[in-house]
Amino acid sequence: MDPDEGAQTVHRLRALAVELNLLGAEFAQLHGLHTTDLRALICILDADRAGLAATPGWLGGQLGINSASVTALLDRMEKAGLIRRDRDADDRRRWLLAVTPRAVDLGQTFFGPLIHRTAAVLDDFDAVEKATISRFLDGVNRAVAVERQAGPQRTDGAESRSRTRRAGDPA
Repeated sequence: MDPDEGAQTVHRLRALAVELNLLGAEFAQLHGLHTTDLRALICILDADRAGLAATPGWLGGQLGINSASVTALLDRMEKAGLIRRDRDADDRRRWLLAVTPRAVDLGQTFFGPLIHRTAAVLDDFDAVEKATISRFLDGVNRAVAVERQAGPQRTDGAESRSRTRRAGDPA
């Protein structure tokens, strides 16, 4: 692949990520939430779709926050009527997290039009192209996860500038 083509694709993905983050921040602000609250809702919904148990410890790992921050987050979200904590029937010491119908309704009202527009874009592609798009997005998602999990060291052993640069230092 032409390196310029690869860079252009990465720049397009970055632009999409920025737009999605801005839209998410708008949703959060509109409903008096922190952006972390929105990320938590997405994590809990994704866990439910995947058949995974969403617990406070699991959520902290997904969000990269400590247990005290998770507790404050869950207290805030429960008070807002966005999540509920249920005792695990198999292990009464454990709490399971679920998104409330109110949160689903808020999300559908705000993000529903984007979901429909995105699905409409996909209508322009045939089954083979859709499979290619899915394979590409899954691959990019795995690549980002590997980089994120690598922590301050890149997978090639070189330090990642984005993780070693201090605030205010030139890029």
